[in-house]
Amino acid sequence: MKVAPSLLSCNFAEIGNEIIRVDKAGADLIHLDVMDGHFVPNLTIGPGIIKAVRSYTKLPFDVHLMIDYPLDYIEAFADAGADIITFHLEAKSDPIATIEKIRSLGIKPGVVIKPGTPAQAVFPYLDKVYMVLVMTVEPGFGGQAFMEDMMPKITQIKNEIKSRGLDVLVEADGGISEKTAAQASRAGTDICVSGTGVFKAADTALAIKALKEA
Repeated sequence: MKVAPSLLSCNFAEIGNEIIRVDKAGADLIHLDVMDGHFVPNLTIGPGIIKAVRSYTKLPFDVHLMIDYPLDYIEAFADAGADIITFHLEAKSDPIATIEKIRSLGIKPGVVIKPGTPAQAVFPYLDKVYMVLVMTVEPGFGGQAFMEDMMPKITQIKNEIKSRGLDVLVEADGGISEKTAAQASRAGTDICVSGTGVFKAADTALAIKALKEA
């Protein structure tokens, strides 16, 4: 399983060095959470910050848009250096138009669903996306407890992908630790997002290694 440390849990005063730290420790991607204070009750970073830190690593930037109107900002995040852009099906932009816009800019598209959204919601888009992100906490804040009852949803999505012969990755985000990563992996997760589990660990490299081996 691949590991995408979430910068939501890093020391923002040292964000560039934090990226370097997890890169050297074995991260596979860098996960960047973008929140607008409307779709979720929190504000985080925008394209300006992403552009500013793009030069600190060659790892793919996995940009998770938790915003009401993702379609309006795809170009800005593409220009900032995103490699993957995921957006919520619960947002207000048209999903097909948003996916097409992401693809038109040479970026890999993905869709995200909250805990209350059923697995079947992503099925119409599986042949159009690179990734499906399943939230294993309510989006908005780091450090939340892992929702074990999201595992059947991941399995449903993975089984649908396999049954249709598609090559789509499944990512899980929220409350991921060594213990919960093993559950996520068994359910069919390809990439785990971990913020607190990586950035607050005593040994970053050991934490990432443990997640991968889970």
